[in-house]
Amino acid sequence: MARSEKTSRRLVVDGTTFLWSVGHHHERNDGGLHDCRETLAVYPPDGRGRLEIVFRAGPGRLVPDGLLHSGAVGTGGAYLNLHEPGTVRALLDEAIAGHGWCADDGVLRRVDGWALFDAVSARRPDAVSARRPDSAEDPERGPTGRPY
Repeated sequence: MARSEKTSRRLVVDGTTFLWSVGHHHERNDGGLHDCRETLAVYPPDGRGRLEIVFRAGPGRLVPDGLLHSGAVGTGGAYLNLHEPGTVRALLDEAIAGHGWCADDGVLRRVDGWALFDAVSARRPDAVSARRPDSAEDPERGPTGRPY
């Protein structure tokens, strides 16, 4: 049976359990939708604190918009899949080490995902090998680095 994307997933890091989920959000106004963003939420099961890593669309910053799959964020040269536990673990490690997030603080902490992107994509082999499909380096591979 397939896993429901609406259900939080479990991640255990050094004996500490976290729950995590990925969401896509927009703001609405009279002109339609704007402020497209992909959000990774990480929190302990007892709800002490919550980390939200937010990737907002912008020039050179890609989030799912009908062309990318759910959870995909990228710069056009490297991509991360927020549905992969290894990516979640790497983002969590960066948020703790570089931005001082602590689940025991009991507060909501929002972090700009793009501030973590370069460090995490360097640690994730699939992200580093990701190329645009029109890349002269390897025209037989898609944006994930795998053959078409």
